[in-house]
Amino acid sequence: MPTFPREFQAVIIPYSGHFCCRVFAHVQLLLLGAILAPGKRTITSVLRIVGLGQQPAWHKYHRVLSRAKWSARAASRQLLGQLVDTFLPAGPLVFGLDETLERRWGPRIAARGIYRDAVRSSDSHLVKCSGLRWLSVCLLTPLPWAARVWALPVLTLLAPSAGWAKAQGRRHKKSHGLGPASGLPTGPLVARPPAHLLGRQRLRVLTLLAATRAHASWLTRLRLDAALYAPVPERVAGQRGRTRVKGARLPGLAQVAAAASTGWQTLTLPVDARGQTRTVALATGTALWYSAGTVVPIRWVLVRPAGEPLATLQALLSTDLALEAATIVTTYAQRWALEVTFAQVRAHLGVETQRQWSERAIARTTPVLLGLFSLVTLLANRLHARGLLRAQACAWYQKQAPSFSDALAAVRRYLWAETIFDNSPKDTVLLKIPRHQLHIWQEALAWAA
Repeated sequence: MPTFPREFQAVIIPYSGHFCCRVFAHVQLLLLGAILAPGKRTITSVLRIVGLGQQPAWHKYHRVLSRAKWSARAASRQLLGQLVDTFLPAGPLVFGLDETLERRWGPRIAARGIYRDAVRSSDSHLVKCSGLRWLSVCLLTPLPWAARVWALPVLTLLAPSAGWAKAQGRRHKKSHGLGPASGLPTGPLVARPPAHLLGRQRLRVLTLLAATRAHASWLTRLRLDAALYAPVPERVAGQRGRTRVKGARLPGLAQVAAAASTGWQTLTLPVDARGQTRTVALATGTALWYSAGTVVPIRWVLVRPAGEPLATLQALLSTDLALEAATIVTTYAQRWALEVTFAQVRAHLGVETQRQWSERAIARTTPVLLGLFSLVTLLANRLHARGLLRAQACAWYQKQAPSFSDALAAVRRYLWAETIFDNSPKDTVLLKIPRHQLHIWQEALAWAA
């Protein structure tokens, strides 16, 4: 039975404290199989790739997800600590929060609903799909061997449909209410400067910003018709009545953009890792955002492509008034890495191919596969330190830096080499492959889609 080599044990062993000894042995095998297995990431495909296709007690591996007692949030904090210590030992942390849809069907999946499919929809064409909606929290960090910022998932929460909540007799909790409930990253997780949270447009609810701004600063989209007010005027001696919470109403952001007195500055943004750039025009200011008795001081930033009309205008906000407009825009632009991560976990880690029906297993499987993306990145970083990580190269395509597919391939090569070929001499030309392992590879290649 294959196991993780010594080089990877430093990453895997810290999670042993979250499981009992027997369950942790099964967890290691499931993680190893999930990395090695091509195509679907079902329990059965994982058992086949590690040579346990004839295991009579196969049900005990299903129970790791459906019955075993362990905390996904505790494991998420462990993963976050490893990522911070490895890639961001100093400096502020930047988290991205976004929703992703897992397309699932079936009457036994009670938490599913009908949602807008953001991948297949456009401004003129709406596509809805049956599935599970997840809210994922990702650490946005540059890697020493990558050409762009990566979004590394650390926590993923299920946002059930309103129909499921009604059937369960519970109050429906919208996705923007899951941030404070999760404890991540709204609380002081690590002894570091306040984190920056990058939210999507649906996560810009004023009450959420007010509840979490003491621990982190938000950078997110802002409505052009938001009610903005001037700071509270100083209270005059002898003035009667309650203290005001806002000053005079300020002009709307659309009016500010159209005013001739608005000062615009230009900024060049890197669009992708290939060196392409884009020039935008910025205008900024501070105000109080007020609605329904809740007030939050913000710095607003108007953004539009340089030389284009005001119809392309967008607005951003930051709850940290000290941040400059250029910093807000460049930091918020890192959110695109979340979409890249969601696409890669579907393409390379089998998200949407699992077939669990148990409510607990459903709530655990997708977060584990997203967390596996970060775990593989940590393992690949250890291979990079030994010079074993390289980008795929061929005569017609030369990569400038490794992508996640290269990182996954490097981890797989190292696992095969350390677990299968360790008995062969290092300087030999012909390597000895056990017949049992050769049969596993033949089956995996023969049945691969």
